[in-house]
Amino acid sequence: MKKIIFCLIVLLPLVHIQAQREYLPSPEDLARFQTTKTYVVLSDNPMDDYNFSIREEVNKHWDLTEYEFLEHDDFAEKSLDAEASFLYAAVVNLEKDKSRARYVYLCLSLGGKDHKNIDELKDITNLPLGYQGVDEENYLSHLGTLLRFMQDHVRTLMADPARVSQNVLQHYNKNMWELKNKTLYLVEDELAPDISSGAQISKVYPFPFKIVEREKIVELIASGEKEAVFLHKTGPQDKNVSSRVFKMLLGVADAKLFYYNYHKASDKNPDAILKNDLRRISKAPQH
Repeated sequence: MKKIIFCLIVLLPLVHIQAQREYLPSPEDLARFQTTKTYVVLSDNPMDDYNFSIREEVNKHWDLTEYEFLEHDDFAEKSLDAEASFLYAAVVNLEKDKSRARYVYLCLSLGGKDHKNIDELKDITNLPLGYQGVDEENYLSHLGTLLRFMQDHVRTLMADPARVSQNVLQHYNKNMWELKNKTLYLVEDELAPDISSGAQISKVYPFPFKIVEREKIVELIASGEKEAVFLHKTGPQDKNVSSRVFKMLLGVADAKLFYYNYHKASDKNPDAILKNDLRRISKAPQH
C-alpha cells in the first residue's frame, strides 16, 4: 500500500492531482476490494506506449478481479462508484524530499463517494515503476512481472491484513537467501562503479549472476526463464539529482519479490544497485 511519506500525486497525462495521500488499507477495505470490478485507466493519448503495454499485460496476467479498461476522461466520475477499483499510473513526490523528485507509480485504489476528488482515493497498494522523465521503455518491459507481483501481494494482504504497514514490502526480504539457487541478471549501467565487472561482483556476491544487455532481460521475461531473477530499479539516471533509488529483485517465472530496498542517490551511492545490496543478500540467513 502507499506509504505515508508519499503525499503529492499527479497522474501522468490522465488527471492532474495535488493532495495528501496518507492512508493504509483497513481489513474492511481489503474485503471490499475483493468484490469490486477493476477499471484500468488509460492515458489520454491513444498512441501512448503505456496504453499498449497496460492493455497487453492486463489481458495476459490480471486475474485478481473482473476488469475493464477506462478512458481517462471518465475516471473522475467513475471514481465515485463504491463497487469499482482502479489501476492507474501516477507521479509521486516524496514528503520532505527537497530534491522535489517525481516517480512514476502503479497504483491500485478503491472507488467510492467518501472522497471529494481523485487524489483522496484509498490505496490498496502501489509499486514504483520508474522515474519521471526517464525513458518509459526502461520499466514498461517489466510491467507484466510487476502486475503479477502486485496481485500476489494483494492476495497476501487479504489473507493476512495484519501485515499492512508503512514498510510492507520489506516483508519480502525474508526471501533473500533463496537467491543462492537463482541466477541474478544485471544490466551494466544499473551497477555501481565498484561492482561494474564480474570480478568485482564475485568478491561480495558468491551466488550465480550474469551481466547482460537490457534486451536480454526482455527475452528472459518473455520466455519465463525458471531460475532467472532481474533488477527492477527506479532512479533518476542523473548524478545531480539526489532522489531515492528503489531496487526490487523479481523472479521471472513466478514474479516473486526476493529483495526490496532504497537509498538516496549521491556521489557515493549512485543511481544503481550497490555493493552493500549484494553484500547484504549474500549474508542473509535462511528462513
